[in-house]
Parts: sequence; structure tokens; C-alpha cells
Amino acid sequence: MLPASRYGLFGTLYWQIREDWTVYRDWTKPGFRALAVHRFGALLKDRRRGVLWWALSMLYRAMYRYIRNHYGIELPDTTIIGRRFIIGHQSGIVIHYDAEFGDDCIIRQNVTVGRLGDWRKDRAAKFGNRVHIGAGAVIVGGVTIGDDVQIGPNAVVMTDVPAGATVFVAAPRVIQMRKAQENSAESMEAN
Repeated sequence: MLPASRYGLFGTLYWQIREDWTVYRDWTKPGFRALAVHRFGALLKDRRRGVLWWALSMLYRAMYRYIRNHYGIELPDTTIIGRRFIIGHQSGIVIHYDAEFGDDCIIRQNVTVGRLGDWRKDRAAKFGNRVHIGAGAVIVGGVTIGDDVQIGPNAVVMTDVPAGATVFVAAPRVIQMRKAQENSAESMEAN
């Protein structure tokens, strides 16, 4: 638990963002900005409604849209994010509003976390602690990803992954076409 609980609502926000800053060490990074806006929106999510709440909610919505449109990072306030969450690079990151992440997770560019089918039955993924997600990975459906899992680049995950596992896509192969082989043989004969 962060020491923020004794400092009130905005003290909690301060300590969360301060801890995130110790991981990023640069407030200009899009990942840090997206996470700070997310933390602000999550703080407002379940609070008492009133004039101040309405004004702060409008501010959150404007910042959320800026982050989404400018950096390409969709991180709704209803997503549950653990401590020290790192967004490695900007662009193409879409995280479903039902997703849950544990502590010390790393997510890279062009990652999609979403649902598969019927929105009334299906849930988004739940991630354990210390999960690393490679560029271009897609995690869909109500899957559970255990602690210390590595998901490689361009992997598509649609089933549960046990703790400590590594998920990857097979390495690409070079396939030569006959026409290319014939052309290279003809050019060798000509020389």
C-alpha cells in the first residue's frame, strides 16, 4: 500500500504518479503522460458527484482524448492498473476497459488487449505481476495471464497462460519462389 492513504484523495494520486515517475524518470514520455491521465480518471471514477467532480471529469475527458489522439494510447479509467506500469513506446496501444494488470507490467507499441465476442458475456484479460508484452501482441478474450509471463512480439493469445511461461510466434522463414531461382540461374549463366 502506498503511503498516500493518510493524505486523502489527491495525496493518493500524488503518490501514485510520483512512484510512476521514479520508473519513467521523464515526464515528457507519452507512456508516463497516459498513465498519469489514467490515474487521474480512475481517482474520479467512484467519487461523489458534484460541481467539482463535473469540472474535473470534463478535464479528464479532454486529457484522455488528447492522449488517445496525439499519442495513440487508449487507456480508459475503468482499466485496473497495478503499480509501476510501463508503456514502453507510444502508438497503436488499445486496452479494453475491463482489463486488469498487476504490478510491474511492461507493454510495448501496437498492443491490443480486448474481448472476443458477445460484450455481455465475455470479459477482457487479467494479467498477473511482472508480465512483459512485446510489440504487436494481441490478447483477446477473458484469459488469465499468470505472473512472470513473457509474451513475444506479434503473438496472438486467446487461451490462459500459466505463470512463468513464454509465448512467442515461430520465427519467419525465407521462401524462394521458382521464378526467382530460375532468374538467378539465368543471370549466372549469362555472366
